[in-house]
Amino acid sequence: MTNWRIRDFHSADLDGILHLWESLKATDVEPVYALSEVLASCEKDHAVVAVQGDQVVGAAVGRAAHDQGWIVFLATLPEYRGRGIGTSLLAAVESRMAPHGLNKLSALMPEAETRVEAFLGRGFVLKQNLRYFERKIPVQRQELEPLGLLGGRILARDLWENVAGMRNEKELLERRLVLPLAEADLADEYGVVPPRAVVLFGPPGTGKTTFAKAIASRLEWPFVEVFPSRLASDPKGLAGALRETFLEIAELEHAVVFIDEVEEIASQRSGEPPSPLQGVTNELLKIIPAFREQPGRLLVCATNFIRALDSAFLRHGRFDYVIPIGLPDRQAREAMWQRFIPATVVDDVDVELLVDRTEGFSPADIEYAARSASQRALEKAVYDDGGVASAGNVAVREAVRKGPATQDYLDAIADTRTTVSEEVHQQFLEDIDALGRV
Repeated sequence: MTNWRIRDFHSADLDGILHLWESLKATDVEPVYALSEVLASCEKDHAVVAVQGDQVVGAAVGRAAHDQGWIVFLATLPEYRGRGIGTSLLAAVESRMAPHGLNKLSALMPEAETRVEAFLGRGFVLKQNLRYFERKIPVQRQELEPLGLLGGRILARDLWENVAGMRNEKELLERRLVLPLAEADLADEYGVVPPRAVVLFGPPGTGKTTFAKAIASRLEWPFVEVFPSRLASDPKGLAGALRETFLEIAELEHAVVFIDEVEEIASQRSGEPPSPLQGVTNELLKIIPAFREQPGRLLVCATNFIRALDSAFLRHGRFDYVIPIGLPDRQAREAMWQRFIPATVVDDVDVELLVDRTEGFSPADIEYAARSASQRALEKAVYDDGGVASAGNVAVREAVRKGPATQDYLDAIADTRTTVSEEVHQQFLEDIDALGRV
């Protein structure tokens, strides 16, 4: 006669689950699911325990997803193994999951695991020649709601790779920001304190926003953009809304927080009486030190006019780096043109000539010229016969397939007004020497 019984899991059984977990670890068998996942499923999914008296001697935890069920955890204390408890636990947890209409119940076990009798005794079949792949998702589901309320989002993982050219800037950001944040333990071994706040500065259209998003993508952290213009309409006022927003951000485990055109709320304080924005600047200066105390997050501020920023804003201790993002060099411009020109015609286009003609162009200028050239080429292919052609005409479709030519790009370049004047570019170079910190 058995002297143990099976019942539903209660919150008071958490210590027992932890004891079972530790007994598995003591046998050098690494469980497939993390302890946090097991405990979460105990509370939210399906869990049963085997008890003798008041002691938890075994447990089974299951999770249902659509018509597929998974055994997340199965364990018995060493002295209770071989008594059929495992098979009974599996039967009990399966009965709790049955109302979900499952058509398959699966389990993953470490390769070193030898105690498979419970599964075989319950009718599980051992599958051969299977490989298990796993990738950790950086944002947990409990964070999705507060992230959504903040207007944050998870960006595509390939943004970093898709930043065309700008190799020097990418390498600098990779070394200074991404490396110590992504490899925090390794950085700690070398005495490196991961950065908490940086300023990206440079002329308009040079890709500061793109780089901020790419950093979030590279780290696989949520990206939260703070818009002062939107916060200004909050009943608490801009300073109060800004403070409240950063308190909400503090609830996230990780985040890249981005403020564009930060000079709007952190400009030089002067004048009597103080302007209303001085209170906002003061609030931001108080927020940054508090933000820096929280690990797993990075504040990225971008500005086109770094000279306009309050001198206290850029002091050491607030921002780790003040990084210039300038106009693309020749290599970067070539990479951009290679990306924007359709693959079907790129071999027929004189890319080197386009690179020569776009010196002084920002990434945004080059993208505009490329799109303009494609549009012009399309219109020319369809309407060069005086507007008689229709898109259904076979000859027109064949002409359209040819795509833009070198001259189309040269014409578009000639008609593109560059964003950055020579004067602005020279000021930027001066700012690198005076204010840059990399």
